[in-house]
Amino acid sequence: MRPYDLVVFDWDGTLVDSIASIVDCTQRALADVGAPAVEDAQVRQAIGLGIREMIDGLIPGCDDELFDSVCLAYREHWFSALGAQHQPFDGVASLLTELSANDYLLAVATAKSRRGLQADLERTGLGDHFHATRTVDEAPAKPHPGMLEGIIEELGTNTDRTLMIGDTAHDLEMAANAGTDGLGVLGGSHDRESLSRAPSAGILESVSRLPAWLAARG
Repeated sequence: MRPYDLVVFDWDGTLVDSIASIVDCTQRALADVGAPAVEDAQVRQAIGLGIREMIDGLIPGCDDELFDSVCLAYREHWFSALGAQHQPFDGVASLLTELSANDYLLAVATAKSRRGLQADLERTGLGDHFHATRTVDEAPAKPHPGMLEGIIEELGTNTDRTLMIGDTAHDLEMAANAGTDGLGVLGGSHDRESLSRAPSAGILESVSRLPAWLAARG
């Protein structure tokens, strides 16, 4: 018997190779508003949180006016150019097709906005694979369990039959907070050391290795 009915994926850095674009976009937005420079590694560690939590970490004491300016600059850079530069990791389309053929329910839980996710789902052609999606527009930011809880309720599944997959410790902490298993993947925002600090059922070198991992658990 297979261990899960529902597999929930993070988007950026898990299914789509977009982390470099997000870092670039964030650095441009910070520069546009005259914020102090930060290291790329600091941006990478914050990816996966909500935009408010991310900016608060990069600009301590950020007030609402400055936050709104950063968001506006970020959206302008992302939707004018940077958001269209990235593609799914190799093998993602075939992975989702295989999981669908094996009757898994598939979903996305992401720190993206609804506008950003919808644009990506349409641009990549992956949208038809998913039975449910949640963004920070519909639920609290990770690691709050709200995204996962909403997906599980919508699809009528159970926490013990759900697997959350992501490239950040925030994804794994969300899974733990929701009472589901979490599986880390490398190649995105957080390295193995960072992922290892969060509770998980394991860490994969890439999401393409998921079928073999599931087969071994069945």
